[in-house]
Amino acid sequence: MNDALQGLLELLDLERIERDIFRGTSDAAPMVPRVFGGQVAAQALVAAGRTVPDDRSAHSLHAYFLRPGDPGAPIVYTVDRIRDGRSFTTRRVVAVQHGQPIFHLSASFQTYEEGLEHQEPMPDVPDPLSLPAAEELLPRYKHLIRPEVSERMLMARAAVDLRYVDEPPYGSVGQPREAKSQVWFRTNGKLDGVADDPLLHVCLATYVSDMTLLDSVLLAHGRGGWVVGDIVGASLDHAMWFHRPFRVDDWLLYDQESPSASGGRGLAKGRIFTADGRLAVSVIQEGVMRVPHQA
Repeated sequence: MNDALQGLLELLDLERIERDIFRGTSDAAPMVPRVFGGQVAAQALVAAGRTVPDDRSAHSLHAYFLRPGDPGAPIVYTVDRIRDGRSFTTRRVVAVQHGQPIFHLSASFQTYEEGLEHQEPMPDVPDPLSLPAAEELLPRYKHLIRPEVSERMLMARAAVDLRYVDEPPYGSVGQPREAKSQVWFRTNGKLDGVADDPLLHVCLATYVSDMTLLDSVLLAHGRGGWVVGDIVGASLDHAMWFHRPFRVDDWLLYDQESPSASGGRGLAKGRIFTADGRLAVSVIQEGVMRVPHQA
């Protein structure tokens, strides 16, 4: 486990202030000057999960990003214990900074049950080890990527090994193509021992799920996004369903597509598969997508 991954795990290890109140810090460097949305979502799910019995695992979350987070200030997460049923547990979490809510999350947890079983098949894609890692890919586009952005991206990829199956949006600027994107990802190190916790794997997947999901919207219009500065964007809402167990330190395929963009917003949906073809997670997100002169 490298220092960057250890730092990410520490970011998700919230301080418990009261029975249902937690405090988290932020890492401003990996994405943009505001708090990365995937971090807030992951921390909120950590807070919710710490109030749930150990025999119940997260099966869904629904969240709204309300205000940009301040990376220089702590975030306080207050958990509301909505319901504890025989099979399901529901929690609501509000993230607050400077006295104002910046994020709302509802999460549901369930005891394991046998039931009906089917899934969509996994797409046929190249092996992840045949694809370039970030330190190989980003230098190819250094003439397009803003220097400060390139540094942040490399720092983010130090904790998570993320590999594009095809060209990323910043490699296809001015060339609209099908609104689909695929990436393989896993943590840059094994999560064993103390860190070997099913909730942690779910929270890390939540963190990563916000990194590339809107790429498919950008590809449809030949835009590079915040990386090159031709789109002003931000996550608006985010939903995830966790279908089957998985480990985020093993390779996972994130298959993403955008069915629609309109009204200054873009919609994207994703499916996360394990390397052996099991559908582990479904994701849907809508985000603000404005061209700069409209921002």
